[in-house]
Amino acid sequence: MFILIFPYLPNSDSQIFQGVSVFAGIMLSLGSTSVIGNLVAGLVITYMRPFKLGDRIKLGEFTGDVLEKTALVTRIKTPKNEVITIPNSNIMTAQTVNYSQSAREHGLILYLTIGAGYHVPWQKVHEMLYEVASRTEHVMKRQKPFIFQDQFQDFYVEYQLNVYIRDAKLSSKVYSDLRQHAQDVFAENDIEMVAPHFHFNRIVDGDDSTVPLKYVKDQPEKK
Repeated sequence: MFILIFPYLPNSDSQIFQGVSVFAGIMLSLGSTSVIGNLVAGLVITYMRPFKLGDRIKLGEFTGDVLEKTALVTRIKTPKNEVITIPNSNIMTAQTVNYSQSAREHGLILYLTIGAGYHVPWQKVHEMLYEVASRTEHVMKRQKPFIFQDQFQDFYVEYQLNVYIRDAKLSSKVYSDLRQHAQDVFAENDIEMVAPHFHFNRIVDGDDSTVPLKYVKDQPEKK
């Protein structure tokens, strides 16, 4: 329509008018490139269905729940209630992790890494880690937790406790509860968790145990 009416516009034959028209057309073409890219990406996402509304996903560096999917953008809400708008063309070029889909189909695996000294029998550590899992709410019972002895470090062994959950949105709470119960269980058994960059030498410097005093039984009196 614009092409048909162009010759009838006043001063349409002037070089200035024609130059401005060409410049406006170039700007419109360049500006619409990203819009068209987002529209095409939105169409592809609709048919690929990498996520749906309410899913907990990770897009690039952002993790949150999908609030809205439009033809141009996707909006997610982070666990801190931050609403982030992401162009659909960015989603096509970024890696997308769908935690909710994994949780629904297989059970999402969360893992906690804890260090224990070489003097502690590994059977005892496994027993305590299973106790940590049993005390933690929202951990699936039908799919049993499992433990890996991950690495041998200079002063301790790294143990990895793996548990299954069904609701990906509870992952932050479950992680927090796992750490809390791990502190309690290890302290109740009078065993120190040897975290990275932490070691002790009781004989040389006589350091006190890091286990809270309320868990230590038959404490010897200091002279």
